Amino acid sequence: MSRETSPIRILVTPRSMTAAGLDTVRELDPLRERGYELISGPAGRMPTEDELAELCQGVAGWLAGVERISGRVLDQAHDLRVISRNGVGADAVDLDAASALGIEVALARGANSRGVAELALTLILAALRDVPRSNSTLHAGGWQRTLGREMPDVTVGVVGFGAIGRLVGHFAYNLGSRVLAYDPFSPVDAASGAQAASLDELFSDADVITLHSPPPADGRPLINGALLSRIRPGTILVNTARSSLVEDDAVLAALLSGRLGAYAVDAFDTEPPQLNELLRHERTILTPHLGGYTAASTRRATELSVANLLATLEPQA
Repeated sequence: MSRETSPIRILVTPRSMTAAGLDTVRELDPLRERGYELISGPAGRMPTEDELAELCQGVAGWLAGVERISGRVLDQAHDLRVISRNGVGADAVDLDAASALGIEVALARGANSRGVAELALTLILAALRDVPRSNSTLHAGGWQRTLGREMPDVTVGVVGFGAIGRLVGHFAYNLGSRVLAYDPFSPVDAASGAQAASLDELFSDADVITLHSPPPADGRPLINGALLSRIRPGTILVNTARSSLVEDDAVLAALLSGRLGAYAVDAFDTEPPQLNELLRHERTILTPHLGGYTAASTRRATELSVANLLATLEPQA
């Protein structure tokens, strides 16, 4: 296809792509082959707001990661037509500002579902067997064993029964667990192996609760002290979705009282996070946003985000 003298520029900022250099990311080849000029964010790290405000100038497309894209940044992006996220969430983008400026926001829906679901299962199993504390104790020269629980002996509650939640429920069901699922938007069908439950029922009956839903529209945490007052002593809470889903003080109080046996979290407000009392607690299991960070997930997400860019920039292609 024809191109003007100056090639159309596309900004690429996900750390998984900039770390090794854009030239090594084969999934970007469709853009290169069509003559687009790829502009890289800072190698292997999240750009600052000031850097983004400069980098976005003169670009028509933006393949974005988890960095926050503010209205101030978008005000500098006079040529920008589309932001294509290499993930499923858009809460890091000022959607009102993007809409006002006529900038489309596209998501790589489903690309990282398997990776996030497998991490959630990993964290569930690690918490049931107290793997992190056992590892730390042995490294310190100690020897302490915790009586664990097997999957057929626990009820797993899945909050949010979209693509990721369904996979987690499928894994748990096939490992022998009873599965409860809550989702006000997605139906819980019998073929999934899960039983539909209200949020109150799920928190009252589950031994393990795993979060896979977006934050409530009103901005308040979904998981608060009232819900946590319903759980059984020793319940495990896993959050691979959004840090804003939980009320930190309520989760900490539940850990301190023993009502929560463990809190496993892969989602933070900032990366790396500020370690508050909750995140420093010995029964909090931390992973550095590993959910979708697998070779397969990043490949699928990049391929889909590139396709979404081209669908906007070249709608007839």
